[in-house]
Amino acid sequence: MRYDLHCHSTRSDGLLAPAEVVRRAAARGVNVLALTDHDEIAGLEEARAAADEAGIAFVTGAELSVSWDDVTVHVVALRFDPRHRALADGLERIRRGRDTRARRIAASLDAAGIPGAYEGARRYVTSERLISRTHFARFLVEAGYVHEIKDVFFRYLTPGRPGHVAHAWASLGDALDWIHAAGGQAVLAHPGRYKVTSTGLARLLGEFRDRGGDAIEVMSPSHNAAQIAQFASLARTYGLAASTGSDYHGPGESWLDLGDLPPLPAGLTPVWKGW
Repeated sequence: MRYDLHCHSTRSDGLLAPAEVVRRAAARGVNVLALTDHDEIAGLEEARAAADEAGIAFVTGAELSVSWDDVTVHVVALRFDPRHRALADGLERIRRGRDTRARRIAASLDAAGIPGAYEGARRYVTSERLISRTHFARFLVEAGYVHEIKDVFFRYLTPGRPGHVAHAWASLGDALDWIHAAGGQAVLAHPGRYKVTSTGLARLLGEFRDRGGDAIEVMSPSHNAAQIAQFASLARTYGLAASTGSDYHGPGESWLDLGDLPPLPAGLTPVWKGW
């Protein structure tokens, strides 16, 4: 069975509509797919219908933006009831802060000599409910400041670079409470991306586990071979299940395509055990 439990559609910052994501996953041999748009569940119904038609299993998903200490981390929610009020309200609360953040990002880029970023990013928005850094990245490529999306985050929009702004997202405790109240599982997404020390990572994983977190994303295009081995070991150490996801955003913008990741390392408990 091939699982891909982290990907995005036009309902957040992906390039393909939810149904197109599902059809592409099915064509590439994915058996079980979760659509995990940023802070958004509006594409789940369309994706589920497409999965039924394509003959693959579909898992409800969302990727929640969370503030932990001074770091933004992402928590993937899986197999929850999308009609649950607490989770829906929490996601709406996170989305409300995105436009304010976007205007601050644009102001930071303007101060660095890049005008018109807010309007430029808005041209790439495919859901009026959400604007993200990826939309700014596409503008920066279009305007010629970088050549490819993959290069943007080495020069812009990250800590210490033009376009980065601090922002208060949901707390870790709130995010986990919303997910579990809706009957879902909480997965710490791509932990290798977070700029934390080894001590900080230990604190993050410990708090995540102690607050009821279920799994960590071991297989991710954000992780090299050494990091995969590291997070496999940490999953065992902290008693967490393991997950896998391509974090696919669309053709030409992703390191890997849907279903491209190899299987989980041996000796791990998969997050889908018992599904």
